[in-house]
Amino acid sequence: MDMEQYAGGESSREIIKAKLRQNFDGKIVRKNLTKKIKEGANVPVYVLEFLLGQYCSSDDEEVIEAGVKNVKRILADNFVRPDEAQKILSVLRQRGSYTVIDKITVSLNIKKDSYEAEFSNLGLKAIPVGEEYPTKFDRLLCGGIWCIVQLDYEYIEEDKKNGTPICIRKLTPIQMPHVDIEDLKRGRKAFTKEEWIDVMLRSVGMEPETLDTREKWLLIARMLPLVENNFNLCELGPRSTGKSHLYKEISPNSILVSGGQTTVANLFYNMGSKTVGLVGLWDCVAFDEVAGINFKDKDGIQIMKDYMASGSFARGKEEKAASASMVFVGNINQSVDVLLKTSSLFDPFPPEMGTDTAFLDRMHCYIPGWEITKFRPEHFTDDYGFITDYLAEFNRELRKEQYGDALDKYYHLGKNLNQRDTIAVRKMVGGFIKLIYPDGEFTKEQLEEILKLSLEMRRRVKEQLKKLGGMEFYDVNFSYIDNETFEEHYVSVPEQGGGKLIPDGICNPGQVYTVSQVKSGMIGVFRLESQMLPGNGKFERTGLGTDRDSKEASNTALNFLKANGSRISGSISTTTKDYIINYQDLQGIGMTSKLALPTLITLCSIALGKSAISSLAVLGEISISGTMMKVDELANALQVCLDSGAKKVLLPISSAVDLGSVPAELIGCFNLIFYQSAEDAVFKALGVE
Repeated sequence: MDMEQYAGGESSREIIKAKLRQNFDGKIVRKNLTKKIKEGANVPVYVLEFLLGQYCSSDDEEVIEAGVKNVKRILADNFVRPDEAQKILSVLRQRGSYTVIDKITVSLNIKKDSYEAEFSNLGLKAIPVGEEYPTKFDRLLCGGIWCIVQLDYEYIEEDKKNGTPICIRKLTPIQMPHVDIEDLKRGRKAFTKEEWIDVMLRSVGMEPETLDTREKWLLIARMLPLVENNFNLCELGPRSTGKSHLYKEISPNSILVSGGQTTVANLFYNMGSKTVGLVGLWDCVAFDEVAGINFKDKDGIQIMKDYMASGSFARGKEEKAASASMVFVGNINQSVDVLLKTSSLFDPFPPEMGTDTAFLDRMHCYIPGWEITKFRPEHFTDDYGFITDYLAEFNRELRKEQYGDALDKYYHLGKNLNQRDTIAVRKMVGGFIKLIYPDGEFTKEQLEEILKLSLEMRRRVKEQLKKLGGMEFYDVNFSYIDNETFEEHYVSVPEQGGGKLIPDGICNPGQVYTVSQVKSGMIGVFRLESQMLPGNGKFERTGLGTDRDSKEASNTALNFLKANGSRISGSISTTTKDYIINYQDLQGIGMTSKLALPTLITLCSIALGKSAISSLAVLGEISISGTMMKVDELANALQVCLDSGAKKVLLPISSAVDLGSVPAELIGCFNLIFYQSAEDAVFKALGVE
């Protein structure tokens, strides 16, 4: 970075800091202070930043230094470590009063008609708590929250049998109990889109100046489950890209399920205690290391599928509803190119999930984790961002708002999106608007940027479903249509190559594209390129490797040409010319053995000096006698042609009977050209009358 850029970055930081001070004073913190203390204290980030916001909300280095000392002292004296619980209880007994920082859960004791508190780290249970606290802070009743609690210890003889000498004098929640969402919306108006994205990223600890625009949007996408109800997100990628960091350390409203094994009772509903599981207590339930997910219950995955689809699940005679989003994160230990060629991008999931199209279809969003850089120290910010607690609580408030219909003003979705696709895209559009434009003010161009990203994130899911489930999921060509101009725009996914394996326009003579099935059953795209030199009839082939069937197919083409070349053209010679053909497997899935017809066409193309017609894919094959063979899995083959950019398809007349199994929308995407014989195929491929 040159000095001018660096200075520009500094001035941008100063502008953002001034705007934060003016609009969100008391709700921001310098993130390097969090880092400094976090390294020596095993305490959640949101607890730390609550204290830092109180003691270090200043630009004065002396005030900050004194504040940091205060926070460290408070943590050392009052934060309860589980292994020191008895020591703290002893100090409480000696002093008669003591202040602790702990996670408090309150429950109603129906027999006594009173509320009781449970201290997570201190290990205390059934401590009486005033009714005003659970009334005012209802999350005490739903999974518990971190609090600063002033305890008194007074032993009364009369209470010896039933009572406890410990009572709560004052309880102050550390997690902000309420956020004025209108204040947030007013404050947002002071920032540009780029500034606000930088603030949001710094709030979760990242330094935006080390990231490109694409990475910023992908990191923002990780927050979607925190602002959208019942949102299902998947992110797979290399290690050290921070996939689980947000859900474990940053958000007090999410829980990270580690270790893989879980139960229906823990996750959804405990029939014995009649209590709702994690999905009823948290805004977001995240699964770390998806490869290890394992339900002890046989019906666990089915219940999860039902919940992911509808936000409800049946247990016993009752149906329960919850709003928790589901997040699945895990590592991809091989290159994405290899995964795409050999299996699917859901391969790291356990087999009962990774091959279940009904489960995967419920995934709204797939973040390409392989595009996010591995985090190094410079990727973590030292600058100002929102106190984590404030960020978490306004995200929680935004869950109540709906912006999914925002796209209707300017755009509508293309016909290839089914109901599930539409719901997923609308949820993402709404979520991105909540995160970036919580005041609801955005331009058509800004909405289009969000819409494109949302379509891509869902299409990534659909592409893998097509690979696993075939024609049931053929409609992957997602698009959106401008309500004013009626222009249709298509959105691709980067790792699929943008659908341009078969280029637009006319290729050089001797170049032909074919789509065919390989031995594994996959359908791929192959390019044949030939050269012709003066010689005595030699035939050289490159790119086939050791595949015997492919070599035999190419020999079939040459032998057919030797026997029938004069019927195609008198100028074709197989005795005074040498031919060299290079075969290219464009997707790396293995070479096809059905190469006789495309080989014949490419030999004739170079011999006659005539190019194949533009954007053409050759389908079908001929036997050694020239008999035509039908196309295997015609619908899937045509889908691959469409995905690869073909606009014209050369097809044997014998495959016409199979067109009834192909969706009409797919057939309508091509100019289908039927041939009746091998010679007819050559003439039509080269546009010879």
